[in-house]
Amino acid sequence: MTHIYTVGIDIGGTNTDMGLIRDDGTIIARRNIPTNRYTDFALYVKDMMHEIDDMVSANGVCIDGIGIGAPNGNFYTGCVDNAPNLTIKGVLNFQKEIAKYRSEPVVLSNDANAAAYGEMIYGGAKDLNNFIMFTLGTGVGSGIVIDGVLVHGKTGCAGELGHNILIPGGRQCSCGRKGCLETYTSARGIVQTFCELRASGLTSSITVADAEVTSKMIGDAANAGDEVALKCYDMTAHYLGIAMANAVTFSSPQAIFLMGGPTKVGRPLLLPLRKYFNEYILNIFQGSCEIRMSELATNEVAILGAAALVKLKIK
Repeated sequence: MTHIYTVGIDIGGTNTDMGLIRDDGTIIARRNIPTNRYTDFALYVKDMMHEIDDMVSANGVCIDGIGIGAPNGNFYTGCVDNAPNLTIKGVLNFQKEIAKYRSEPVVLSNDANAAAYGEMIYGGAKDLNNFIMFTLGTGVGSGIVIDGVLVHGKTGCAGELGHNILIPGGRQCSCGRKGCLETYTSARGIVQTFCELRASGLTSSITVADAEVTSKMIGDAANAGDEVALKCYDMTAHYLGIAMANAVTFSSPQAIFLMGGPTKVGRPLLLPLRKYFNEYILNIFQGSCEIRMSELATNEVAILGAAALVKLKIK
């Protein structure tokens, strides 16, 4: 059997992960470079291409394209537009820069869109035409698939549900506005909620200073029965349940998938989330949409999703 190979690149603020992906979703090889050591875009791409050339050559294969998932990634332009968490600043045209080294098509989108498409090609959404992916991490991202098509919208940046304003005048968001969903349901938002609850006089088994608290600590404490941590996740579920119920009204998905570190807590988040989601969903959509966890491995989803983007251009 002849296989087709694609390179997937996940660009994060700390690291850039690269993988050589076979068409059945198997990751044949992986490479990594530290994103945060670069301020020169040309040098960054040069080093990235060196790793990719070496990875492809070492495995004796040809590739049909390069897919990139990145913060502030624009599907139409192939650029990353002023991503705040990257040390390389400005509008970064990856399609143009990579074309200096390789002739294969380069497809770029934001990291949450890549995760959604990866779920569609390789994961639990293979048989679904309508679904939404929420990614919870340092921020909150989302990818939306309607009638089998990944939504990019007019600007190429559609699907920023993490920046829907949930509470007007609420917490300050990195986007410059206040009260975005991200500020309440990201890892940072969960930590802030916990610290606010603890500061109100509630007693927790977590006694480290606020600056040392992590969302994983809170998740572990919640699973051990810590009442403050459980209340924190109940509040997080409440906010996320409202946002997800609102999302159903415009796209009527068959499922909403969750992925990312904060979702790994399991029952303390998922149990109240399903309760609040069913409470807030419009009655005509009751029972039509289920909440599911991503079926892709956490350490593989970003690279697989990026690689899957190539199929958008060559299918």
